[in-house]
Amino acid sequence: MSELPTKYDISSRELARGRNLKIAAFASPVVLTVVPAVVSLVLFVLFGATPPVAATILFLGFVITLIGLIKGLILSGIFAYKYSKWSDETRERIAADGIKAEEIDWFKRELKPNEKRVLRELTRTDLLLADAYRETLASRLTATRIIKSSKRELQTSQRREAKLKSLRSSNADKFLGEIEKDVAKLSAINTDAKQMLIEAESRLQMIEAAALRGSGLANSELALKKLSARSKELPLALEEAKMTDEIRAELELEMEKQ
Repeated sequence: MSELPTKYDISSRELARGRNLKIAAFASPVVLTVVPAVVSLVLFVLFGATPPVAATILFLGFVITLIGLIKGLILSGIFAYKYSKWSDETRERIAADGIKAEEIDWFKRELKPNEKRVLRELTRTDLLLADAYRETLASRLTATRIIKSSKRELQTSQRREAKLKSLRSSNADKFLGEIEKDVAKLSAINTDAKQMLIEAESRLQMIEAAALRGSGLANSELALKKLSARSKELPLALEEAKMTDEIRAELELEMEKQ
């Protein structure tokens, strides 16, 4: 994911950091296991002429390799955690002002299985519909994120409002008024985001239907036309076969008379 382009303020240095963390997570167990094993094998070949020395080299090599594997797995877990944290932070920065169509690949794990399948099929068969589908997916993802975040903020504001109501302070009314404005604003944002989500999901269905009409239904219509043509040809072929049998029967009858 670190190779994906972005137009935001994510520097090439940050992208390189993410790429290095990912590589380190995969490479740590391999390097720390393979290197001791190879060194032990080389020492065994060079100096394992006598059984005691060979046994010692094999034993020490096994122990060092096992220790390397354990260290590698620990480091892999650490690097994987750091990479996951880096990915989450990067996605949040990208999504801060709305997800764009070209940024969908950053959010693939948030896509539904059906959306991944349709996007893959459209990318393969119809690039124009694929672009429209990506745009709509970006809207759907943005709306979903706004709904979650606004709901979370709304619940926080409501808890703060309830807490202030329980406090009998002279400044409580002023703060309550501000919080009520925040609650109303967050509720409006949440409602708008839900409407945006409904519209995005409806458009996704429309694009999927358009893709079906353009490919799947077209293939079905072609197969139906072929079947219709065959249904027209079959009676003719049957009549032709009947006529052939009748002619053959007449010829056989004439030959018998002769």
